[in-house]
Amino acid sequence: MKILGVDSSGLAASAAVLSGDTVVAEFTVNNKKTHSQTLLPMIKEVVDFSGIPLEELDAIAVAAGPGSFTGLRIGSSTVKGLGLVLDKPIIPVPTLEGLAYQLAESDGFICPIMDARRNQVYTGVYEMREGQMVEVMDQCAMDIHDLLKELSQYPVKVHFLGDGVPVYEEIIREEIVNEYSFAPAHMSRQRAAAVAALGALYYHQGRVETAAEHRPVYLRKSQAEREREERLHAAD
Repeated sequence: MKILGVDSSGLAASAAVLSGDTVVAEFTVNNKKTHSQTLLPMIKEVVDFSGIPLEELDAIAVAAGPGSFTGLRIGSSTVKGLGLVLDKPIIPVPTLEGLAYQLAESDGFICPIMDARRNQVYTGVYEMREGQMVEVMDQCAMDIHDLLKELSQYPVKVHFLGDGVPVYEEIIREEIVNEYSFAPAHMSRQRAAAVAALGALYYHQGRVETAAEHRPVYLRKSQAEREREERLHAAD
């Protein structure tokens, strides 16, 4: 099967084409350019270099959230447009599951963390059991200190990855009880190849939707919405 994978949920933007069990092409950038500048050109490049026309795709997999509100909107609108034009199904891959899948053969817990500001992280906890990635804790937004307390209840090694690692590394080192590790650079950020590969599994499980149905998953209100509510509350 042929899948286009897209991830613009965080600081990195990524596009990839998967054919069968082979990643034919992948393009990932993490250079602080806006995703609106990079995503469509990246998709064009991976499609051109893969030699697989968009019309031959079976589906489009996208990191569906949580993550950056702007990044998720850009990714969502991009795949919705492609899906509608090409009449292709969308495979919504939870962002943190896509991140965790990069460390799918690790022992212990896999714990992706994305910086959500104010000591908050978007996170989830995953574990490999008999070759399958199992959700130990559903993706959510929570305080980094509370996450480390939660992990301390399990006597297992924890593998951290995601853009929250450099932000909260010092806190993790100081407070964690578990044995732990940080993913190496080439496995520490969002990659569309992981989204596409996990999307292929979800496609066979029937976890697909139409382009018209697709909506990103935000988990919480945007910073602008929260600040507006705070101003209104202060004015009361």
